[in-house]
Amino acid sequence: MTITTERFGRVLVVRMERPARRNAIDPAMTAGLDAALNELEDDPDLWAGVLAGTPEAFSAGTDLVAGPGEPTARGGNYGVVRRDRGTPLVAAVEGPAYGGGFEIVLACDMVVASRSARFALPETARGLVANCGALFRGPRALPRNVAHEMLLTGAPLDAERAWSLGLVNRLVEAGEAEAAAVELAQRVCANAPVAQRASLRAMAAVFAEQDERGWAATDTAHAAIAGSADMAEGIAAFRDKRDPRWVNR
Repeated sequence: MTITTERFGRVLVVRMERPARRNAIDPAMTAGLDAALNELEDDPDLWAGVLAGTPEAFSAGTDLVAGPGEPTARGGNYGVVRRDRGTPLVAAVEGPAYGGGFEIVLACDMVVASRSARFALPETARGLVANCGALFRGPRALPRNVAHEMLLTGAPLDAERAWSLGLVNRLVEAGEAEAAAVELAQRVCANAPVAQRASLRAMAAVFAEQDERGWAATDTAHAAIAGSADMAEGIAAFRDKRDPRWVNR
């Protein structure tokens, strides 16, 4: 079981638990995330959710060996990033949230991070492009030049800088992210759920047209690298644990 859930009153905590792979997302994890977030959205007794990893890592993103599985009908990639949600979702980040793991964070409504958290988009180092929302959600959540640096260099952003830039709502000590995220979610649950859902959907509607353009641009970027020699080399280098040898084609 790579996804577990636990209820704290009206809050559902969803945990990614594949520690041997730093919670890299494979088909089983995508299916589990989709099922858990369907439960969060469909159960009227649940008014907020927390999405967490393990104490060592939030998620290293896509499992480049097994693949992440097919996008789901309700959630899209990973069962998360294209989901139409009305229930607030808080990311609780310990350790690395890299690649698709960071894109999952960007798909949440609020972020609680411990001082151990690190955020990165290393796709170009593998001959890939970030295809789960970071190309347009990154510049929305962060200053544009910071998002550019993350996307073009793959360099990680530490928790304190992420908090200073406004990406992180709460910065806590290592090991405390999940508990602090549950506390924030319970604070959300103190307010009227009908008003919460209406507010979330209204905010999503403001960005809906921009998001559609963002997904279309992401598809274009992915098509530009699909089947390229550099993409094949980047994945091969990752599997072989060596530096890639780019050929620019």
